Amino acid sequence: MTEPKLRVGVYPGTFDPITLGHMDIIRRGAKLVDRLVIGVTNNPSKSPMFTVEERMEMVRRECTGIDSEIRVVAFNSLLMDFAEREGAGVIIRGLRAVADFEYEYQMAGMNQQLNSRIETVFLMADVSLQPIASRLVKEIALFGGDIRKFVTPTVSNEMVERVKIIGRKGS
Repeated sequence: MTEPKLRVGVYPGTFDPITLGHMDIIRRGAKLVDRLVIGVTNNPSKSPMFTVEERMEMVRRECTGIDSEIRVVAFNSLLMDFAEREGAGVIIRGLRAVADFEYEYQMAGMNQQLNSRIETVFLMADVSLQPIASRLVKEIALFGGDIRKFVTPTVSNEMVERVKIIGRKGS
C-alpha cells in the first residue's frame, strides 16, 4: 500500500506586519492541507517596515500554538515556481472585499496559465477582520494611532518600537 500524497498549500504574502486577518486565513487554511507553507516575500510596489527575516520570525512566533504543520519560508521568485518547489497543489489566498476579488481573480488566471496543476483557493476573511490591511495598519501606526484591534499585542509593540526608530531616522 502506498502512502497517501501529502496535501501541501502555500499562503504567500508580505506580512508587513502579520495581522489578525492573516492569522484568520492561516488558521482556516491550515485545516485544508496537511502542510501549510507560508511564503514571505517582498513586493516591489511596497516599502516594507520590517525585513524579510523579521517578518518570518514574526509569522513563526504568531503561528505557535496552531495545531498544524506550518513552515515559514522566504521566497523571491514567481509564486508558481515557489509553489512547485514546495510541492504545493494549492495556493491559499484571503479575500476581504470586492476590490480584492478583481486583483486576485486576475492573478489566479495568470497563475493558472503558468502552472495549471496548482489550484488557487480563496478564503473570505472573517467579517470582523475584513477591513484590516497591513498597509493601513502601518499608516495608522506611523501617525501614532492605536493598532491593537488589528494585530496581536506583540506585533503592536514591535510596530510601536519600529515607528520610534523610523521617527529618529527622519529627524
